[in-house]
Amino acid sequence: MSDAIQHECGLAYIRLLKPLSYYQKKYGTAFYGLNKLYLLMEKQHNRGQDGAGIAAVKLNVEPGNPSSYRMRISGAQAIAKIFQNIQQEVNALEQLYPDIKAHPGLMKGYLNCMGEVLLGHLRYGTQGKNDEAFCHPFVKAHINPTRTLTMAGNFNLVNTEELFNNLKSTTSTSKESDLGAMIETIHEALCEADASNPDQLNLENILKKATINFDGGFVCSGLVGNGDSFVLRDAHGIRPAYYFCNDEIVVAASERPAIMTAFHVPLEEVKELQPGHALIVNAQGKVKEANILPAQEKKACSFERIYFSRGSDAAIYKERMQLGKNLAANVLDAIENDLKNTIVSFIPNTAEIAFYGLIKGLEDYLNAIKLDRILNRAQGPDDIKEIIERRVRIEKIAIKDVKMRTFITEDASRNEMVQHVYDITYGTVNKGTDTLVVIDDSIVRGTTLKESIIKMLDRLGPKRIIVVSSAPQIRYPDCYGIDMSKMGDFIAFQAAVALLKETKQEHILTTTYELCKAAIASNSLAQENYVKAIYEPFTAQEISAKIAALLTPADVHAQVDIIYQTLEGLHHACPENKGDWYFTGNYPTPGGNRVANKAFINFMEQKVGRGY
Repeated sequence: MSDAIQHECGLAYIRLLKPLSYYQKKYGTAFYGLNKLYLLMEKQHNRGQDGAGIAAVKLNVEPGNPSSYRMRISGAQAIAKIFQNIQQEVNALEQLYPDIKAHPGLMKGYLNCMGEVLLGHLRYGTQGKNDEAFCHPFVKAHINPTRTLTMAGNFNLVNTEELFNNLKSTTSTSKESDLGAMIETIHEALCEADASNPDQLNLENILKKATINFDGGFVCSGLVGNGDSFVLRDAHGIRPAYYFCNDEIVVAASERPAIMTAFHVPLEEVKELQPGHALIVNAQGKVKEANILPAQEKKACSFERIYFSRGSDAAIYKERMQLGKNLAANVLDAIENDLKNTIVSFIPNTAEIAFYGLIKGLEDYLNAIKLDRILNRAQGPDDIKEIIERRVRIEKIAIKDVKMRTFITEDASRNEMVQHVYDITYGTVNKGTDTLVVIDDSIVRGTTLKESIIKMLDRLGPKRIIVVSSAPQIRYPDCYGIDMSKMGDFIAFQAAVALLKETKQEHILTTTYELCKAAIASNSLAQENYVKAIYEPFTAQEISAKIAALLTPADVHAQVDIIYQTLEGLHHACPENKGDWYFTGNYPTPGGNRVANKAFINFMEQKVGRGY
């Protein structure tokens, strides 16, 4: 992806169903659970690089001894630092008791992290600050283990203020954090349940009561100090969650391949946690998938399939291939079927799978041409040989250079540095003749395209540059876990505004702004997405053409065009992930409309900040 987007967090949950001595005997280590937690987190490292945290709960702890433990570290290399700290704790214990690893029960008593219930989290900050205090897991501690709650999640809630206002008790977590609102709400219900029936804690009923007003996309996990635990997914299934269980272990994670790799299990044994459901494991190890939230239309995030999740998932790999293949017809139209003078490449690295799909689509066309000419036009072996040897021209044009950092603050100097984030392969293009087609997975702001990629590609001397996006035009902000919240940042929105001005329809901006302000006054901002009016006067092709004009630097000689995936192409490729609000403005929850309208108000009032 050429535009850097901070996005979703990653979650890893493990519940050991056997005593630690069982894993010591079978696998040669009592650290089996921690080792697997490390693997799950590393295999989802793409989902969070602002910080990380782990938590552990020990079962059957003597009264007065701590049962819950948490460690959080902010910044880069957080996963490695956390497990280095654990290793240092183990090393220090071995200094005192050299044979301690032969005694899992003793290690559990001495080591903070030696619990049977484990939780790991990778943070990409979208709400709150990126310091340790905002890293998950959060803990609501209590002298009574049944009232101690540890939580982490992959989500954004858009009604945190409302949730805090609904609380009866005094809060101890930051009101800037959506996890703060979530843990306070569930903890309050947990304490009420414990007070009324301390011997029969029912997590299913607690979650049903506590989560009914959550507005957002979420997968969250909670560990109760008594050993009960859960993983919960929102009713629309916006954020992903998968799990696997057998007689030894229960594991859940944000991505399916992480579970498959860490536990060497086939795809068919890893289940998707259904929308609105919770995976609940009680202190005795009984496992249950329970329906918590009322059923809603499934609107799983399509951006997961386009970009965020790792492409090693079998279904995601096929879907990204299809996204690329769906673009082949439009590319052929744009180049007037002239594959002879067209080079196809991709922008590293997440667009690579869609690139293969695009190539397959172009090859299908070329093979049909070959067959027709061999059957109807070939005169002899030389003709047939020439036809068979025709190929789609593929080159690795753009190369992602090392991550470049600059401490230069002047805009002109910084832009010069940005240009060198990518490098190019020289000698691959016939100057003045070839058309260069490059595919990216999506175009959000277009900054890197304009400041770096298009300029770099132009140095090769192509007659024309066509940038292809495997995603449709990103027109609206996200509020469910992706850091795309500022309306004015979107190049599609900038293009629509420019077209309104060019066609003397600026009154639509004013009218939309007035509607949004009136909706605030009547407390109805969440009822309708008024921002759709900005795009309605124009076709997708008109907006794409304006985007190409806006992203073409003045000193570029090649003609620049941009082709976007169609909405139909997206849904054809990703039929199970119908969440497309960033493309259509059709939000699955009322809070989405409020965020879009608020983001537009911020744009009109020239305010910097999120719409939630």
